[in-house]
Amino acid sequence: MTKFETKLKELDRPLVLDGAMGALLQAKGLEIDEHLWASILNITAPEEVKSLHRAYAEAGAEIITTNTFRTNPAAVKQSGLNINVKDFVKNSVRLAKEVADEFNIFVAGSNSPAEDCYQKEVTLTEDEIISNHSEHIELLWESGVDFILNETQGHLFEIEFVSDFCNKNNIPFVTSLFFTRDLKLLSGEPLEEGIEAVLSHNPIAVSFNCILPKTFKKFFTDFNFNFDWGLYFNCGGDDYDTGKITSTISPDDYINEIKTLANEHTVFIGSCCGSTPEHTRAIRDFVESNSFVTKRN
Repeated sequence: MTKFETKLKELDRPLVLDGAMGALLQAKGLEIDEHLWASILNITAPEEVKSLHRAYAEAGAEIITTNTFRTNPAAVKQSGLNINVKDFVKNSVRLAKEVADEFNIFVAGSNSPAEDCYQKEVTLTEDEIISNHSEHIELLWESGVDFILNETQGHLFEIEFVSDFCNKNNIPFVTSLFFTRDLKLLSGEPLEEGIEAVLSHNPIAVSFNCILPKTFKKFFTDFNFNFDWGLYFNCGGDDYDTGKITSTISPDDYINEIKTLANEHTVFIGSCCGSTPEHTRAIRDFVESNSFVTKRN
């Protein structure tokens, strides 16, 4: 049993995951990179990144996510910048770990899709995707994260590979799925196939992120959620083409959206694009004030 699973059993309720990073850092006037997105700030503005990690911890997050969504080798190569990937990942994880150690909470190592997370057409070869994920996951794990969070994954081949790789290498992991409004993966398969692919590799949980609550609810009502799962939904819109995300769902409204979803198998709850530490605070209040009948004892 992992430390994470031990903590779940001890608390007997979902843990609280943090919220958005990139959009909040960008709102401070910090310059991001076209290919590395906000992960470049781990180099150019590390104290700002660390300060936001701390703000989420102070708001009640029990899991903070490394700002490594685009520190993967494929993104670094595409950027054309002279960045050592190993040092990039190690130093990025350190910013989160220093805060996590201070608050005695968990660190999730963010591993993104090899290419843009909303991109339907895959341009990398399968070998390039495999090499990218193998290296990035290993670097995150060696840097000391508590588990890998393969997030916003929408292509079945990648979902299969990252889940299998973690499982075969005894690395605790969550794979979090992104899907379209018609409840399909970006690669075209029904969402159910993505869920089954993750579950076949012994994850901590299957998760769902970067979608609106209303999109998830269309699926939730017709599917049997009798497996460990987590959620962190958008608190902004879902117009992914603009690249501009603002908070349009207040903390109270977000809780109202998700309160009917959490069940005895929900292992963590967080928030995604458009969220703030205030959303995290509302989630912490919610999970501590509600009774969750779990099956962990």
